[in-house]
Amino acid sequence: MLDPIFAWLKNYMPTGLFPRSLLIIVVPLVFTQIIVAIVFMQRHWTSVTESLSRAAVSDIALLADLRMRQLGGDGELLSQMASDAFDVSVAFLPGETLPENANSGGIFALLPRSLARELETQLGRPFWVDTETYARHVDIRVLLPGEVMRVLAKRDRVYATNSHIFIVWMAATSLILLLVSGAFLRNQIRPIQRLAEAAEEFGKGRDTPDFRPAGASEVRRAAASFIEMRDRIQRQIEQRTTMLAGVSHDLRTPLTRLKLQLAMLPQGAEVEALNTDIGEMEDMLDDYLAFARGYQGETAEPVAVDQFMQQIAHDAERRWPDVQIRLTDNCIASVAMKPNALRRCVTNLVNNACAHGRLVHVAAHPDRQAEALHITVEDNGIGIPGDKLEDVFRPFYRLDDARNAQMGGTGLGLAIARDVARGHGGDIVLSRSGLGGLKANITIPM
Repeated sequence: MLDPIFAWLKNYMPTGLFPRSLLIIVVPLVFTQIIVAIVFMQRHWTSVTESLSRAAVSDIALLADLRMRQLGGDGELLSQMASDAFDVSVAFLPGETLPENANSGGIFALLPRSLARELETQLGRPFWVDTETYARHVDIRVLLPGEVMRVLAKRDRVYATNSHIFIVWMAATSLILLLVSGAFLRNQIRPIQRLAEAAEEFGKGRDTPDFRPAGASEVRRAAASFIEMRDRIQRQIEQRTTMLAGVSHDLRTPLTRLKLQLAMLPQGAEVEALNTDIGEMEDMLDDYLAFARGYQGETAEPVAVDQFMQQIAHDAERRWPDVQIRLTDNCIASVAMKPNALRRCVTNLVNNACAHGRLVHVAAHPDRQAEALHITVEDNGIGIPGDKLEDVFRPFYRLDDARNAQMGGTGLGLAIARDVARGHGGDIVLSRSGLGGLKANITIPM
């Protein structure tokens, strides 16, 4: 039964750790203040008001009794005595009657009820009460034989007027508590935010040399574990890079000797075919090493996107002279990236498009709202079936129908491209192009 309510509340709950922690303090505090206010208004204010009303009506009853017994002399003498002894203004109106309707409601509804109850109990005579006409006084009229006794009593004599002091103190102390709690919470949450930022930066392949453990002991343990994990991963990357450099050198040495020996032989169809095979072997070796090396081993730096894209388009035009390559849009901003790794990523997509189409559109545009750079590569080839758009990112995967395997390659181009994109904190998404072929969209956080 409560699940729909919790699901509805979840949509309006804050997502950040700081507002959620502050909410844990605010909600109980507000409920406590409401309960305390209700108890105070119901008991303290009501009881004090009734006590004051009872005392004020006792004074009025005494004055009325003196007037009816003619013990106070004339009216002026009794009025003077009332002013000096009871601090009320009393006037006697001969021949007057009580007003028909009492102006006694609004926020002072408790006051006329309390006065009416006490007047009925102590006087036993017709009366009229007005608590709204005057800001600082209460108008009470009592019907006496042949006249009306009008009493103007100060409002603070008949009901508790210091309730606002309690409310102000309650609100002020609550505000101070919230400010102090917010300051302490922010100091405790800041190390967690720095840890999250460091992990995000490291996930994007950026260095975090200034990160240090701070905060509570649990947060320090998490930060120390992150630093240890980061150092371990970096050591593994360095070891793998060193090993791959050695493998690359060892494999390229015999290939270089073969190329030199072929260069010394008489040129012919067989020698040209062997040179082609060696070139393919070198390309395969580059792909294997690039895939094994991944996006690591390079430091991110600010790069002008327009020059970056123009260079990629220029290189593609030289390699694919028969393909029409258009740079349809460009971005003038600078983005932190690993230029060599991202160049390989985009180049792989452009080469893939040029190999299967005759018209290729390349564009780069920023998304200020999402704080990301979008690089798109589209072609007018035959495309890829919708159910295979994710399969083509698997290493060594080929599509014999959509992308002819006889065109060469190792099946690692898209895998390397996605690995680089994700190493920058982004991704690659394939879809149908408006040109009729394949569209690749690279998203890189700015």
